[in-house]
Amino acid sequence: MLDNLKKYDIILASNSPRRRELLKGLGVEFRAISLPDIDESYPEELKGGEIPAFISKQKAVSYKEFMQDNTLLITADTIVWVGDRQFGKPVDADDAKRMLRELSGNTHVVYTAVTVSTKNIEKTFIAASEVKFATLTNDEINFYVENFIPMDKAGAYGIQEWIGYVGVESINGSYFNVMGLPIQRLYKELKEL
Repeated sequence: MLDNLKKYDIILASNSPRRRELLKGLGVEFRAISLPDIDESYPEELKGGEIPAFISKQKAVSYKEFMQDNTLLITADTIVWVGDRQFGKPVDADDAKRMLRELSGNTHVVYTAVTVSTKNIEKTFIAASEVKFATLTNDEINFYVENFIPMDKAGAYGIQEWIGYVGVESINGSYFNVMGLPIQRLYKELKEL
């Protein structure tokens, strides 16, 4: 499948092991690179899915120096949207616990934006998944933060980890989007290149 991609040197611009695992599952050959200190700030007026779309495009700009005529670059960004606020990656354990307390017993939206670009094409799409969390005890939140690695995850949780098993009551949308890469939608976009 995806024989149309054989002409490309595919770069996944991400440090996320989850994104690497998901893209690998499509059976495409790619290499992953990650630049340090990419600016992930965004204009304050942006809301919801506009935020990761802006950041995903900014990431693509940061990798332009790696682009050759046959390069296909994939960049992505994920946020958790709660009410009218975004939760990115927590700054420390206390911040992770605060985020999880706010997610507990509530519904939030996970937005992931993906930018696929070549020298001549740039296309960005946004996926949204609504996630309902069960009410978590402080002991459960503390256990998760102390025994897993929530610091590299938007909203301080990985749905594929223990907290997802005990905390996620339902999802409306793509499970893989909540992991950080809406892989079915990406497959569809790649097929159309």
